[in-house]
Amino acid sequence: MDKTSRLTDEEGRYLLSLARSTIEKDFFPGAKTVKGDDEGCRSGVFDERRGTFVTLTKGGSLRGCIGHIIPQESILEGVKENALNAAFRDPRFQPLKREELKDIKIEVSILTEPKSLSYSNEKDLLAKLRPGIDGVIIKKGFRQSTFLPQVWEQLPGKEDFLSHLCLKAGLPADAWKRGDLSVSTYQVQAFEE
Repeated sequence: MDKTSRLTDEEGRYLLSLARSTIEKDFFPGAKTVKGDDEGCRSGVFDERRGTFVTLTKGGSLRGCIGHIIPQESILEGVKENALNAAFRDPRFQPLKREELKDIKIEVSILTEPKSLSYSNEKDLLAKLRPGIDGVIIKKGFRQSTFLPQVWEQLPGKEDFLSHLCLKAGLPADAWKRGDLSVSTYQVQAFEE
């Protein structure tokens, strides 16, 4: 991610507060919330249309993760929407319960625009992937999936990473070896509590 598209640590902390207060407001409607137009933390970068993801973990395990790869709204609106989606609408998990709030850690990811990755065969694809740097999107027909760059921490081997990504898309684990997948990569700036 180039320096002009990076957010500051202060901006990242603000987005984490915004995500948490958006979730808390669902449990405590009268509670004070962080607003997207607070003058103290208002940054022009927040109005940019960028892909965003919000990830919730509990005790180090995934508890919800939802986002938009392709920008659909401003960073502020994306963080608010995806915080609620990760907490209450991730189909892999039951909706977050009020008593879980104290145990939840939040991570906000801001994405760069995905770029198509051309490759000639499975060996070339493996050579072009950058573990820990690239988020990867695969697509074949109507099937598509992505892993954020943070997933490399759990799946550091390129073959294993791609096999799990194919399975997530509902494809055979070895579909990436056939050379007929559309592959794109993106980078992420992540902030976590």
